[in-house]
Amino acid sequence: MSSHWGSNVCISHGALLLTGNHDYTISSMPYRNAPIKIEDGAWVGAKTTVCPGVTVHRNAILTVGSVATKDMEQNGIYQGNPAVKIRERKIKN
Repeated sequence: MSSHWGSNVCISHGALLLTGNHDYTISSMPYRNAPIKIEDGAWVGAKTTVCPGVTVHRNAILTVGSVATKDMEQNGIYQGNPAVKIRERKIKN
């Protein structure tokens, strides 16, 4: 499964990028794939998990130990399991 990330992206130690999972709605539990997209300036923190099909939009941050199960908004800072937006990222010039 192909995933994509942009420029100036930080993937920290122990981050897990999951592009596949099993379809538990079918008794044989076949494998299903979905790419992950990480846009410019995003930071995926240490020991985090990004689930299949998630887009980490431009300049978003996933804080340490968090689990992204849904797309993360541009400039959003996300925390928890499942990760929720806790505030807006402000970037200084």
